[in-house]
Amino acid sequence: MASVINKIKKEYAEIKILLRSIPATVVALFVVSVVCMNLLANKTLLQLDWIALDGGILISWLSFMCMDIITKHFGPKASNCVSVLAVAINLLTCLIFFVSSIIPSNAADFSAFDNIFGGTWFILLGSTVAFLASAAINNCLNWIIGKSFKSNPDGKLAYVTSTYISTFAGQFLDNLIFSVIVFMFFAPIYWDGFCWTFTQCCMCALTGAIAELLMQILFSPIGYRITQKWKKENVGKSYFDFIGRKIK
Repeated sequence: MASVINKIKKEYAEIKILLRSIPATVVALFVVSVVCMNLLANKTLLQLDWIALDGGILISWLSFMCMDIITKHFGPKASNCVSVLAVAINLLTCLIFFVSSIIPSNAADFSAFDNIFGGTWFILLGSTVAFLASAAINNCLNWIIGKSFKSNPDGKLAYVTSTYISTFAGQFLDNLIFSVIVFMFFAPIYWDGFCWTFTQCCMCALTGAIAELLMQILFSPIGYRITQKWKKENVGKSYFDFIGRKIK
């Protein structure tokens, strides 16, 4: 029992040092993008017989870019921890939005506000499950592919290859899980028969993954420069000292 408690204390101490070590701008952008994804997912932007897209596609690329940057420098465990933190903050934000939406007001008609910020529980469920699963896949795949470049794991080729492949796989999984949970299982029950077909869900996942991959290709030079800058400036030294690993 004592060993379990000590392990928990060590993990808690490690997380505290990690959160102090990661530059605040990246963490802030990551958390904001996760919160925005949840809100934007309420709107279907496009629905055809073979494809459907929701608003989350506009911001989800930023979440994956932040995860890739953190994974590259701090490792997949660190990126997974920050992902769980972002989900926790998103859940807290949704709770605050919900409480605000149910408080009555006689100042004006806030029904539109209440409908948007009050949220939908199954959208929150779908986005949470999908994001946690895709984040774990993205982070682990990114790390494994990057380290497979034995000759130069810190080179640009290793970075872009690992980020492109992991982003595509993670985004496809994220989009597919979310759309199946929300638009195939719950939407027909709670939205008067509105639903997506499995083909639409798959095409949404594929098209979304391609679109977000293109955004990753566009912004990956920025991500690569950030990781090189962090390495040069020994960002996170206290964290690496704590876990007994050198900055690579």
